[in-house]
Amino acid sequence: MKNSLPAAARISTLVALAVLALAGCSALPEKPVRATQYDFGPGATVSTPVDAAAMLPPLALADVESAGVLEGGTAVLYRLAYADAQQLRPYAAARWSMPPAQLVRQRLRDRLSAHRAVLNAGESASLIRTEGNLPLVLRLELEEFTHLFQSPTASTGLVRLRATLVNDTPAGEKLLAQRQFIVQRDAPTADAPGGARALAAATDAVAVEIDQWLAAVAR
Repeated sequence: MKNSLPAAARISTLVALAVLALAGCSALPEKPVRATQYDFGPGATVSTPVDAAAMLPPLALADVESAGVLEGGTAVLYRLAYADAQQLRPYAAARWSMPPAQLVRQRLRDRLSAHRAVLNAGESASLIRTEGNLPLVLRLELEEFTHLFQSPTASTGLVRLRATLVNDTPAGEKLLAQRQFIVQRDAPTADAPGGARALAAATDAVAVEIDQWLAAVAR
């Protein structure tokens, strides 16, 4: 049987079917974009000889505490200080490789281990005693860890934490010293990669300041 539709009608039908097919393809969900993961880089790549005679007393380093969105989260956070400084915003396609508190602790431990034995707080009692005393315990609370924009083009990595040094005695912990550390480092670019670099630099600077503080108060 011959096709009763005129040629023009058949062409129009084919075009309509093609359009519907393309529309169906475009309606399919797009493959999700995987977030880029950041850390603080490889750290030291060459070991430095340590003078045993110059070693400082051992120290127990507790887990770094954090609260709110910093607790367990891995989002790279930023604030627009020029617009709404109270609002924390996450970069959509950027994540830390682990929670910031863990990254900070890892970097600090690397720094402190250059001239003293650094133990986990839970293992200090069973692993080491110095002249009958347990090592001092350093506790840290991460209060701020954000990419802070002072303007659309100027920004810094802001790290604020509180350090508490205690003596773990049989009668309980005895407070020896406490200090808040606040460090900012310029971000090279106004985006997530720039913020990650700035926060890594700020963390390294905080680690240096804590190391110097401990050298004065924990001898």
